[in-house]
Amino acid sequence: MEQGKLFVLSGPSGAGKGTICKEIVKREGIGLSVSMTTRAPRGVEEHGRSYYFVSEEEFQRTIDEGGFLEYANIYGNSYGTPKKPVMDYLASGRDMILEIEMQGAFQVKTVYPDGILIFVLPPSLEELKNRLIARGTEDEREIQKRLQATLNEIALIHEYDYYVINGDLEEAVDRVRAIIVAEHSKVDKNIGRLTRAYEEEL
Repeated sequence: MEQGKLFVLSGPSGAGKGTICKEIVKREGIGLSVSMTTRAPRGVEEHGRSYYFVSEEEFQRTIDEGGFLEYANIYGNSYGTPKKPVMDYLASGRDMILEIEMQGAFQVKTVYPDGILIFVLPPSLEELKNRLIARGTEDEREIQKRLQATLNEIALIHEYDYYVINGDLEEAVDRVRAIIVAEHSKVDKNIGRLTRAYEEEL
């Protein structure tokens, strides 16, 4: 069975990567990994659906057991992607998408080199600031901190396989869908499976 592909979306807080992921999952039927975090839920977030909300002790125990594909500390809270559910899902031949921060994306690429990294950008810093203000979860000091972090992240965009500017949601979603289609048409180490299928018809 062909291995599923792992798509990793990351980018600045407020760039809209979460919304893009939800649309891709809905339209393409791709699996969405649920991350573990030590931060408190926001708004309507649900345990087991948005994140697994756990204590610092439980998070550290998972690290000690080697149970993360990646993990990072972002703005004082820990986030991680449980390894086994992702690997099992890909082994079943289905694609999966991860929505994680840059630190985590680079860890995934190290642990799983076949992962495809996609960086989601806001159309401008001004628009990003407006989105953060509208979200209402950060004060002015925190917003400035995140804007500076965005500049630092953009400086590393060359480490990614693709980038998508999220000015218009529909266009951004279409671009990510195009990336998924292109990756499934790529000539790679799995091409032997395809040639064998033709040979069996002879």
